[in-house]
Order: sequence, then structure tokens, then C-alpha cells
Amino acid sequence: MRGLALRVDDLLRGGATEQEAPAVRTLLAWTGILVGAGLVYGAVMGSFGGVLGERSLQVLFSAVKVPFLLAVTFGVSLPSFFVMNTLLGLREDFTRVLGALLASQTALTVVLVALAPFTGFWYASTANHDLALLFNGAMFALASLAAQCVLRRRYGPLIARNPRHRTLLRVWLGIYVFVGIQMAWVLRPFVGHPDLPVQFFRTDAWGNAYEFVARLLWRALAG
Repeated sequence: MRGLALRVDDLLRGGATEQEAPAVRTLLAWTGILVGAGLVYGAVMGSFGGVLGERSLQVLFSAVKVPFLLAVTFGVSLPSFFVMNTLLGLREDFTRVLGALLASQTALTVVLVALAPFTGFWYASTANHDLALLFNGAMFALASLAAQCVLRRRYGPLIARNPRHRTLLRVWLGIYVFVGIQMAWVLRPFVGHPDLPVQFFRTDAWGNAYEFVARLLWRALAG
């Protein structure tokens, strides 16, 4: 347990002066933390409406979906980013880039676990499904901001080495957010509706995530 705590502490605080790529052992440890922390927050996320009977399946489904969402989004976004790094002559730094990206992904799930008690408290305070969706969106947004702090800190030595990394960092954020929002839409529901049967996927899985988010915000603001 102490070793895990030290890994997490190094993940959240380190990186500002690191010039070398993380060791394979470190990358594997971060991956394990990402999966474990994602499972924990996903389980809490899926507990809206109860955890007994059929609802326990939603807890299980959501627990699996959170690390799966992050892994698929990362995997879909990475090839094009690798090509861009190669085209700009930064391929030799890509191992360090990969370490920085994985560190930020892992930090996101660690922060989500830290925020999980707030999600549970929110669920106990309201039965409104739309508000539960928006609250989880806010938790992911807050965790993503914290992850960006980790990413920017670990990108610091890379940017100092070659300023083109700053531009590519912005490109990565744009690609990742675009893919991540759409993947979250395809993998829904993460927060099952208490009045609907538990499903791993919605029957109408494909569609436009951005249109749905706009309508969800409109309904919430309109009461």
C-alpha cells in the first residue's frame, strides 16, 4: 500500500524536471492505477438509482466502461498524434511524450476517485437523472483540468527542448476531447435511468454527442 501511495504521489507531483522517458515498470504501474481507479469511480457513477437487484449490473457495467472509455479514446487519438510528431521532426521524443500522456490519463482517474464521495453525496441528494448526468460531467471536467496540470508539468522539459511540442500539446488536447466526448456518447449509459431497464449499450448508440449535450443543458436551465 505504501508503494502504491508513493507511485501516486510521484505521479501527481513529479515530472517538472524529468528529462528521460519513464521506465517500462513505471508505465505499467500507471496503467494498473488507471484501470483500478477507473473501476472504482465507474462503480460509484453507476450507483445512481440504487445498487440492489438489477441495478447492481449497472454498477458493474459502469465500472468497466470508465477505464474502457479512457483506453479507447487514448488508442483512437494516439496514431494521428504520432504521425504529427513524426511530420514535425519530433519522433525521437515520442517515448517521453507517451509517458507524459499516460501520466495525465492516470492522474485523471486518481482525481476522479478523490471526487467519488461527492458523487455519492450528490446521488443521495437528488433523484433527477439529468442533474446526475451533469454532475458527473462536472466531475470529469474538474478531473480533466487537474490532469492537464500534470500533463503540462511533464511536457515542460519537452517544450524547453523544442517549442514545437507546445503546439502539438494543444493539438493533442483538441483531438482527445473531440474523440472522448463522442466515445462517451457511444458507450452510454454510464448513469443508468432508474425507470429504464439496465443495458450495457443504448439501442441507439450512435449519434451526435454534441447535440445531446446542448439539449441536456437547455432542459436543465429551463427547469
